[in-house]
Amino acid sequence: MTLKRVVVTGLGALTPIGNDVPSYWNNLSAGVSGAGPITKFDASKFRTRFACELKGLDVTQFIPRQEARKMDAFTHYALIATDEAIRDAEIDLEKIDRNKVGVIWGSGIGGLKSFEDEMLDYAKGDGTPRINPFFIVRMIADSASGQISMRYGFRGTNYVTVSACASTNNGIIDAFNYIRLGRLNMCVVGGSEAAVTRAGIGGFNANRALSERNDSPETASRPYDKDRDGFVLGEGAGSLILEEYDHAVARGAKIYAELIGGGMSSDAYHITAPHPEGLGAYLAMKDALDDAGIAPTDIDYINTHGTSTPVGDPQELKAIYQLFGDHSFKLNISSTKSMTGHLLGAAGAVEAIASIKALEHQLVPPTINLFNVDEEIDSRFNLTPLKPQARSLTTVMSNAFGFGGHNAIVIFRKLS
Repeated sequence: MTLKRVVVTGLGALTPIGNDVPSYWNNLSAGVSGAGPITKFDASKFRTRFACELKGLDVTQFIPRQEARKMDAFTHYALIATDEAIRDAEIDLEKIDRNKVGVIWGSGIGGLKSFEDEMLDYAKGDGTPRINPFFIVRMIADSASGQISMRYGFRGTNYVTVSACASTNNGIIDAFNYIRLGRLNMCVVGGSEAAVTRAGIGGFNANRALSERNDSPETASRPYDKDRDGFVLGEGAGSLILEEYDHAVARGAKIYAELIGGGMSSDAYHITAPHPEGLGAYLAMKDALDDAGIAPTDIDYINTHGTSTPVGDPQELKAIYQLFGDHSFKLNISSTKSMTGHLLGAAGAVEAIASIKALEHQLVPPTINLFNVDEEIDSRFNLTPLKPQARSLTTVMSNAFGFGGHNAIVIFRKLS
């Protein structure tokens, strides 16, 4: 059978460096850091006392207060980002077949704050289980996709992907397949995370994943730098409208880019550490190229996973060199986590948006805080240090890897 083409027609973002797509892109382009001291709880006794929090957000501007109380913050973020994406795509809900519109959402953790609050309240009591009736529906990860589908009446495929920090890219690939096989005309796909909590910071501190650069939060996320000491936890959401090409053209939609391939693999190695030679990353990137039917030399820019952890960054670059060979040194490579922090299950969504906006503006966002490149990294890589770089971009790749060895890669191309 002939596979249908899939395009991106709407974008929505809620990030530590901007509460909508234009603000997010402007700050990415300017190399702005979203990191600062934690304000959501008293972090004075934690080893890490900073994060990339959202700023200036009033949820009740988007969701009525009574409804918002029934949801965790990660669901709030999902609805807000999707509202922007739906508006951006200029979808007339009365003129589309909502039975053929799906929602596939990603979240690595789901309602962590709701779980934390409920259990801490229970622990303060006498053992009598006085549990909020909305506890479960606030906490479970599929609440986000369910709420999106109910708000807009989308009755197609609806579920949540959970593969740690690869969650959203897995969801994008699933939506891609549903649309190109003709099962859906359109799909809302994205991810959200709200893990800047005592449990989130404390848990990642316990496994030594977070930076502890409390004296300089804004420079703490430094992918590929020899002095990197861990990732910076971020929060927020990204939402994309994927649509079958002919369906988009028929309704006169603007098209940002075409989604042409997706690849997945497993490291099958360790619960948190990547394969030392980047094997899983290599396999997923190769799978994505094969799926797209293109050669490594067709890629112009890779938005890497690039978390700023000691073990992760060099392994990803090893995998890139293994697959791309000397073309690796002709690519632009950057990690936008240097600005947003690591949004865990939402990372793939906000980084896919960054990749698509790079295509639109023919501008590669930088890797900030890259002061001294790790000696283990080949100096010939163009890591787009400190400042954005203008270049002709046709095809871009966005990488996402997760604890458990999950790897998921997506490829976007300028529409031709």
